[in-house]
Amino acid sequence: MTLDGLLQRHGGWLESGPAEGPVISSRVRLARNLRDTTFPGWASKEVRNRVWNEVVLAFDRVPENGSFLRWRMDELSALDRDLLFERHLISRELAERQAGSGVFVNEDECRAVMVNEEDHIRLQSLQPGLNLQKAWEVADALDNALEQGLSYAFSSKLGYLTACPSNVGTGLRASVMLHLPGLVLTEEIKPVINAVSKIGLAVRGLWGEGSEASGHMFQISNQITLGKPELEIIANLEQIVLEVIEHEKNARLRLMEKQEIRVRDHVGRAYGILSNAALMTTGEALDLLSALRMGTDIGLLPGMARRDIDRLFIRIHPAHLQKEAGEVLTSEERDIKRALLIRKFLEAK
Repeated sequence: MTLDGLLQRHGGWLESGPAEGPVISSRVRLARNLRDTTFPGWASKEVRNRVWNEVVLAFDRVPENGSFLRWRMDELSALDRDLLFERHLISRELAERQAGSGVFVNEDECRAVMVNEEDHIRLQSLQPGLNLQKAWEVADALDNALEQGLSYAFSSKLGYLTACPSNVGTGLRASVMLHLPGLVLTEEIKPVINAVSKIGLAVRGLWGEGSEASGHMFQISNQITLGKPELEIIANLEQIVLEVIEHEKNARLRLMEKQEIRVRDHVGRAYGILSNAALMTTGEALDLLSALRMGTDIGLLPGMARRDIDRLFIRIHPAHLQKEAGEVLTSEERDIKRALLIRKFLEAK
């Protein structure tokens, strides 16, 4: 499958998952570096290329290496790099890098390994729904397979050594993507975020660090990577996520009990605009689709599936629209294409 082939399918992490509801997906990411090798941010072009070649050789020894596709950033157009970013397969930082940087992605898009981003290796495992345990098991297995052909930078005192001190230790960042419109509409989201932050977790937007919560999407992740084993970090995160899910469910129940007409109006207006708009920006589309997703969850839109909306969340972004069109589009042309895509989606329901 080529990079263009990604457009014809959706990632496996967008299938139905356990404890779904407000949960979109679970992710585990591991940061690793090669022993006695300069971190990517300070490395020369020659060193970065050598790291890439070493990782390629390590992948060739992985039993299931045939299921992985590989792309170097310096061989991709800006549009193709944006496409990978929009599918949550690479970071914005990797998309902006060149020589020696690249990514390995398996065909269902549930595993990706970035090379020469902030660290030499950033390995991620994505799973649908709340399934951090499975995400960890998959990430750990791939990490062990790659380590058979690589020598990691490791300290018996500190653990895995990383470019950013905040990742030293396990190198583990686990996160869960949540859809929390109930907490936003009841204006309870700030207290929840503050409470979560006080116990050592981070709350970020749709695209991770520094991004806003577009479409009422939030990522909750661990911040502590040193001094605790991986399974304890994951268990703690899952427990807090379950509590946030309960808060969200209760917020939705209160909305329907006390402000049902406003909720119906909120969902109905979103449906009406999306069904008729001729122009639609990305931000507006995300917020309106968020209302549809909540409407689906609480039974106001019985003919619609939440996972179809989740996939649409990805397809409406700029690079996807332009790749599907087969040409570079102006901002207004993208807004027209986006509105048309959503109208067709709703007409088919």
